[in-house]
Amino acid sequence: MALTVTFQGRTPLGTPGGATSYVVWSYTVQPGSAADLRPGQRVAMALPADADVRDPALYPGVPALAGAFLESDAGAARQYAGRTVTSTGSQTIAFVAPAASTDRELFLVTQTLGRAWTVTPYATVTGGEADNSHTLPAPVPGPPGPPGRPVGDFAGSLPYASEIFGVYQPLPGWLGYSGAGRLAVARGGEGPARELFAGAGARGGESEALQALALPSPPTEGILSPIGLVNLFRQYFFEFDTFLGAPVGHLWLSPGGTVEVVETSTRRTLVERTAEQSEETTRKTEESLTEQTDVADAVKEDNTNETSLGVTASAGANYVGIAHADVSTSYSTKNTTGKSSELTHKYTRAQSSKVSSEINRNFKTTFKTVTETTDTSSRRYVVQNTTDKLVNYELRRKMRKVGIQVQHIGTEMSWQIHVADPGLALGLGELVDIVPAPELSSLRRPEPPPTLAPVRTTITEVYPAQQHETSENGPHLGEDWTYQDGFDRLWHGHSNEYLIAHFNYTAVPPAPGYTISATDQEPIRVVEAKSGNGSGTKFRGPCEIIDRLSGQYRVNCQLVNFGGAQYVSLSIAVNWDPPARHPDQDAYELALAEYEKEVARLQRAAYAEAVRRRLEIVSKLARRPSEDLRKEERQSVFANLISQLDLFEGAQPFLSSELIRQMFDVDRMLYFVAPDFWRPGHAAAGEKSLGRHPVPAHDWNSTSADPLDGTTVLSRYSHTAAGNPPNAVDPVPVEDLEWRVNYPLTENTQPAPVGSSLGWLVQSDGDERRNEFLNSAWVKAVLPIRPGHELEALGWLKAAGVEGEAALDKPYTWQVGDPDTYRNKTIGEVLELLAAELQAKNTDIGNTLETEKVFETGFDPLEDGFRPAEPYQVFDQWTEVLPTDQVVAVEVVYDPKTGQQR
Repeated sequence: MALTVTFQGRTPLGTPGGATSYVVWSYTVQPGSAADLRPGQRVAMALPADADVRDPALYPGVPALAGAFLESDAGAARQYAGRTVTSTGSQTIAFVAPAASTDRELFLVTQTLGRAWTVTPYATVTGGEADNSHTLPAPVPGPPGPPGRPVGDFAGSLPYASEIFGVYQPLPGWLGYSGAGRLAVARGGEGPARELFAGAGARGGESEALQALALPSPPTEGILSPIGLVNLFRQYFFEFDTFLGAPVGHLWLSPGGTVEVVETSTRRTLVERTAEQSEETTRKTEESLTEQTDVADAVKEDNTNETSLGVTASAGANYVGIAHADVSTSYSTKNTTGKSSELTHKYTRAQSSKVSSEINRNFKTTFKTVTETTDTSSRRYVVQNTTDKLVNYELRRKMRKVGIQVQHIGTEMSWQIHVADPGLALGLGELVDIVPAPELSSLRRPEPPPTLAPVRTTITEVYPAQQHETSENGPHLGEDWTYQDGFDRLWHGHSNEYLIAHFNYTAVPPAPGYTISATDQEPIRVVEAKSGNGSGTKFRGPCEIIDRLSGQYRVNCQLVNFGGAQYVSLSIAVNWDPPARHPDQDAYELALAEYEKEVARLQRAAYAEAVRRRLEIVSKLARRPSEDLRKEERQSVFANLISQLDLFEGAQPFLSSELIRQMFDVDRMLYFVAPDFWRPGHAAAGEKSLGRHPVPAHDWNSTSADPLDGTTVLSRYSHTAAGNPPNAVDPVPVEDLEWRVNYPLTENTQPAPVGSSLGWLVQSDGDERRNEFLNSAWVKAVLPIRPGHELEALGWLKAAGVEGEAALDKPYTWQVGDPDTYRNKTIGEVLELLAAELQAKNTDIGNTLETEKVFETGFDPLEDGFRPAEPYQVFDQWTEVLPTDQVVAVEVVYDPKTGQQR
């Protein structure tokens, strides 16, 4: 007799918090004889592969699933839900699937240990006709459900982390003094008087000056309004379950074989705004996390890095992302909460999807098969096959399923005000880096020529006894010869004997350029005279200079005695003046110029190398904690705000500070940074442009009184350079060149921060937010009003010395969803009602407890994952799947004929 299969029906899962969409399906298999089903044999219903059947191992607490299994057969497009026969008699096959039912063709299969599945004929009624397949109730076709157990199974689970997110919406209508004054100045006028914003005329907005400020096109009401609402939301992160993901590796072991597996888990940091450190193509243009391995930490990091969000801090320095939404024309808390929840839903879902995707790409696991023991800190596994068959293992990554819910936790009224040039009060870090002098030992500085001094030389000249042309007799050379005045000759006093009185000589200078001294009274004189026979003799006569440059002079004899010889030998002393310029000076200066040129080349190379090193050091400097940077920025904004208000007319500013802190939560002040392109006066780069921090020329011989002069780097360097225009033709006119203020880099520098191409001033140890803050023209500061002080703060803002009352008597435009109490009211009256409502809600302990309820009751499944937002309610829910660094070896069997996994 054949086997009989009967459909028993569907029953609830019976687990606490179990999902209502999944039920337990049951089928009874009745053997015709004891031989039809034997203990140890496996029996299963072969269900279509498109049925969403869940793994029974996920439901250990369901008695009906005890001993059940689920296997897939990709080759047959079937999945086998069954059990192992433990005793003779009727067997119940149970599995978990969606409750929706339809009639489908089902097979009954059996398997004996070590053999393939076999289709077994069966009947649907006792004694009926047996066939390989029959049409029975079965789960409807549908996509597989999310991995792991249904979220309903985790009801009551406490969150392991939370993150606050907010949406700020300005409320239009009120014409504030601070915003209107800035608008007037921006339009080229003068700031309006504060008196213009007070009084009945101001409340009605009837003044022409006020009407001129509230331009209808483009609309300025949201810009000029000093009031807005911040809706706060909290994300909760729940740990659901774990499951095995797709295979990441494969092992096979021969019979008796052993393999040692070393698992090395590494983490890769992606900076997808530019490029990875390897040669990979980027996928995004935004900075995309992440060094985190948990979605909660990644969301916190993303909120900190996201520059489009406002910045604030709580007393515990936990930063909150505040998005800026459109102006809300409705003042109703219900309407603003609904609109804010839509933006929160879109942003947080996209954000968690992004960071979980980044975490997925963040994990990389490498497996190595080794034959010897190595010294490694990685996980090591020894896998041994003790059977007589080939064994295959799939290495599958363990995955986490994390649940996320979003709850509205409150609405706060806030004061918005603009602050100009917020970054001027912040100092920048300067990198101290001494540039070492270049090595010049290989160069030899030329020696200057020695200093030339006056020189005296002694020369010997011959003074001959030469007859004068008028002499009639031979001379008596033993006589004294004297100069005969009026005849320019020598004679000895008797007879007609005469000698020539003077002779010209040329003195040879001691060195080139020397000339006969022009300062000495007697630069040339006879110091000794000897007769031609060597004996001393008489000689007297001055020396007359003919040409100092050539050394020519004349000896004018007045008395001489030749001692019987034909001549007198004269020793003449000559005083010489040195030349004004050393003869070797030109050669020295040429050598010195070559030396200095080589020194300049080495110094230039050394400084260029120092600049390269500085660029790399600056690009790799550790960034300061973002919490510290935000605190400084908030203090700068608040100090600027205090000086701008001047509430006590020049009195001590701490009075203004204390007054504001009494009503506003300054520690949670947030601000939105304006882009720098708003800054007026921006001009295109030109030949004389410098940039914010040009590469300075280095003074190697600085004597500055500043001990750090030339040794500090304030920011990333800028460098002005020109490029050719499109379709340039040589030569390019100077006026056609395209000038840019560039930023230098090297092959080892880290990617330049945002703003480098825009010529921003970049703080070396700051983050992207700090650089935006430094270069912004203004920031919008938003100060939340302390709970319970809403009415007090609203009245203070209306004071003539703060924002005034302009346009508060204008009629309020009622919106669908607004309370009926808002009908036929003015803007000021509706603001009073709104402030009173928020003051009551924010001081109601019940609302506070409602926002903390999840930490007591745990996870509460949200049907369909979303519902319209209501104040203080959970309205959004979804799940994310994250990888872990754990890998599990799962034994698998392959069909040798089809190659498919059994």
